[in-house]
Amino acid sequence: SLRRCCFRPIRCGPSQTRQKTSAPQNFPSYESLRQMYDPEVPEYFNFARDVLDAWEAKEKSGEKVQSTALWWVNEAGRQIKWSFEELGFHSRRLANVLSGECQLQRGDRVLLILPRIPEWWLVNVACLRTGTIVIPGTSQLTERDILHRLQVSKAKCVITDDSVAPMLDSVAPECSFLKSKLLVSGKKREGWRDFGELLRNHSCSHECVNTRSDEAMTIFFTSGTTGSPKMTQHSHCSFGIGLTVNGRYWLDLTEKDVLWNTSDTGWAKSAWSSVFAPWIQGACVFVNHMPRFDTSTTLSSYPITTFCTAPTAYRMLVQEDISRYTFSNLQHCLCAGEPINPEVMEKWKQMTGLDIYEGYGQTETVLIAGTFKGMKIKPGSFGKPSPAYDVQLVDDLGNIVPQGKEGNIAIRVKPHKPFSLFTKYTDDAQRTADCYKGDFYLTGDKGVMDEEGYLWFVGRADDVILSAGYRIGPFEVENALIEHDAVAESAVVSSPDPLRGEVVKAFVVLTAEYKTRNKDELRAEIQKHVKKVTAPYKYPRKVIEFVDHLPKTVSGKIRRVELRNKEWGKS
Repeated sequence: SLRRCCFRPIRCGPSQTRQKTSAPQNFPSYESLRQMYDPEVPEYFNFARDVLDAWEAKEKSGEKVQSTALWWVNEAGRQIKWSFEELGFHSRRLANVLSGECQLQRGDRVLLILPRIPEWWLVNVACLRTGTIVIPGTSQLTERDILHRLQVSKAKCVITDDSVAPMLDSVAPECSFLKSKLLVSGKKREGWRDFGELLRNHSCSHECVNTRSDEAMTIFFTSGTTGSPKMTQHSHCSFGIGLTVNGRYWLDLTEKDVLWNTSDTGWAKSAWSSVFAPWIQGACVFVNHMPRFDTSTTLSSYPITTFCTAPTAYRMLVQEDISRYTFSNLQHCLCAGEPINPEVMEKWKQMTGLDIYEGYGQTETVLIAGTFKGMKIKPGSFGKPSPAYDVQLVDDLGNIVPQGKEGNIAIRVKPHKPFSLFTKYTDDAQRTADCYKGDFYLTGDKGVMDEEGYLWFVGRADDVILSAGYRIGPFEVENALIEHDAVAESAVVSSPDPLRGEVVKAFVVLTAEYKTRNKDELRAEIQKHVKKVTAPYKYPRKVIEFVDHLPKTVSGKIRRVELRNKEWGKS
């Protein structure tokens, strides 16, 4: 089988005697980054051919010592290690499956819903080789989520496992354009092709499609506050070349490093730090197939040098007795997805001797700003602009505001739009246009820049909730709530949580016939309902508060800011 045939030891990562250091490996100082970061964007570029195959060629010629490109482990201690040569071997086979058995053409779309298993990485690389557009989705998607993604994307192929296949079967009759379904499983299922069997029966010889740099490569569905999730489209160069700034400078990786990034496979951060950024640098991608992060001994059991996760994980770890473990290999710790609490950063350093370097970005971008090795860390600030962008704070008209004044965090796009910025919201010209004001792309977040150029996060202009690294649009949750017979009206906001940073809280106005019902039973019933109709991470985890009315503007719009301020003690 695929997994058994790759079960051989390959040297990976640094030696056990490597010394800890906070000095950068790839640059002398933050101030030097603007001069050093000068990427070339050729007319044609394909990450599989121009990066992964280049590492493979160096391994074969002896220019690069053969090491592990992907290192996968599960809870039972089972391991798979692939070199760049093995990654190329298997991904070429799968590329032949996609273009042959599945009859996918360049530009066709593939919906990929798999947990943290090696096949997820193979599909990503195979789609690069064939010029097909991969659309990753989290395994927590509901039947409704999947139907929406299929119908708006017109994906011709879906690749998933046993846990999601039944939901796909339920919605497939409504998706006439869906032609192929590949199942990653040890079992057979009617109407599905066996992923492993197809892989074994196809050749490993494949010629990579010569994709243009600006050609569509991937689409991520991202949560917004109004309407349905947007399809955020990236090109072959925006991530394939643009994420050099992440891998080389923020993660500061070399060929000797082993990076563990804990992101869910459905989110852009997984593409950032589990595919492009580390492999640009020839580093090892470490994967632990845990369904959710736990405080196991992974960091001390494996030679991980670089650890990137959401602040939630650090909040969990600092509550453990870390003195029981040793971190002889760990050199660099980073976080992204939401602001991290300064107290957690301080406690982590006391326990491990390591700083946490914060990064800020979006599905639409590569790294916008961050704390980089060698620069002063200001707890509470997410650092300074990355060399990929000219980051400014602007008012609602696109005018730059003075230092120390709150404004919209923005990226300059005129006279030249940065190639690493997303291409567009697919099939949504209006929402794409709404992102730009004057000479700038507006991130939708509010912030402040101090006199030293450090950026400080103030809040999200669009009310998106960041919980344990997940972005949750209030309207998605409110739409689910309103379907329950008891809910007349609702408003969803963030509420502080010591573990997840913030969680979903719902304010609900009940319909007349439910006003006398037992409130505790009703809360549980509504929470259960939301879990059923939307992804579980979106449900109102905090106790639902029943209210007689919601605060509104004169025009009738709900004032979520008023409710949010109440939750955060600002009113």
